[in-house]
Amino acid sequence: SFQCHMIPQKSCVLAELVPEKPKRSALNQLTRLLLRKYNCGVRPVQNWTKPTTIYIDLIIKSVLDVDGQTQKVTTSIWYRQIWNDEFLVWDPEEFDGITEISLSSDAIWVPDVIISEFVDVGKSPVIPYVYVNCSGTVKNYKPIQVVSACHLEIYAFPFDKQNCTLTFRSWLHSVNEVDLALWRPAEEIANDTREFMNDGEWELLSVPSHYWTLNLENRDYAQIQFNVLIRRRPLLYVVSLLIPSIFFMVVDVTSFYLPPNSGTRITFKTSILLGFTVIRVNLMDEIPATAIKTPLIGVFFAVCMALLVLSLAMSIFVVKLLHYSEKEIKEMSMSACLLDKYGSMDQSFIESKILQEVVSLRLYLQEEDNEGSSQSYWVELCLKVDKLLFCVYLLIMLIYVMTLLLLWGVWSSA
Repeated sequence: SFQCHMIPQKSCVLAELVPEKPKRSALNQLTRLLLRKYNCGVRPVQNWTKPTTIYIDLIIKSVLDVDGQTQKVTTSIWYRQIWNDEFLVWDPEEFDGITEISLSSDAIWVPDVIISEFVDVGKSPVIPYVYVNCSGTVKNYKPIQVVSACHLEIYAFPFDKQNCTLTFRSWLHSVNEVDLALWRPAEEIANDTREFMNDGEWELLSVPSHYWTLNLENRDYAQIQFNVLIRRRPLLYVVSLLIPSIFFMVVDVTSFYLPPNSGTRITFKTSILLGFTVIRVNLMDEIPATAIKTPLIGVFFAVCMALLVLSLAMSIFVVKLLHYSEKEIKEMSMSACLLDKYGSMDQSFIESKILQEVVSLRLYLQEEDNEGSSQSYWVELCLKVDKLLFCVYLLIMLIYVMTLLLLWGVWSSA
């Protein structure tokens, strides 16, 4: 009887020494319950004929790069997807009042919404979780760095505006299976620039959007297109490209006031042309390159160099005229006449005739006591030619500037 009395006491001691099995938390129980029989490959609807509506929201964070040569734009966006999963529903009262949990995005169904203009993988952070509330609403929030194709118009660089599109669509499901809609009103999305980093090269104007369907192989696919309208801030390029070029052209125009017979005008204009060429080569990387269309600023630099070369050629022509005096022209003319007149006569007769002509020519030259005035008249004539060429140069430059301003104005108003 003593042994029988001792056995229950020993079992009680052993029961007290064994730790209790920890009770699963309400969050753990809820997660296991939701994912126990969940199939992430099946669209989450009870009635398969009912489409799943994916609500999309977009906020432009910054424009990181605009590559005119490859026609690519890199933007940083905050992207939100919201949809309803009919298989992820629970009663919060049964799970300690839990109304929202985070689940792995690999464990549940996620829509196959892509960006049609996507061309390269950006440096986007991986967000492995989504939020799910008790009514089945799934929220997938993530930042994305999008490298997208864009038809860039750089003709009016650096005063250009760009319109790049981001088109969201389901890659596989038709509109009868997956439909798209905007989470916020289109007007609110278009004017939402509060998060944009507005201290860079590009300024965000607006982000209009519209919904439309694309028909492929007799199936309609829902699409939402966002038009990212951006404008370049031209101040940097005006200071580094346009203003130095304008200074060179102004100095070249004023160099016409140097005396053409001083010998310094040619050297000065050559130095201007050389300096403009050096600046143009050093700033080649600042101008966007494209194989389709040349920017208007490229034409501006080419015409400026052509005008500098034309100015130098005009000055060379005037200096060349100044080296031909009136006396040299008369001597060349009289020598030519003598050779033409007496070139076919006998040698003795030619010598006597030439002697007579030389004597008469000497008398003629002695009578020219106003030779200095003739020389000054020739210089004055050369100066008039120089003034005429200067007026022609100014007229060409004026026509060029007016044409350039007209082309820029027409493009900006288009």
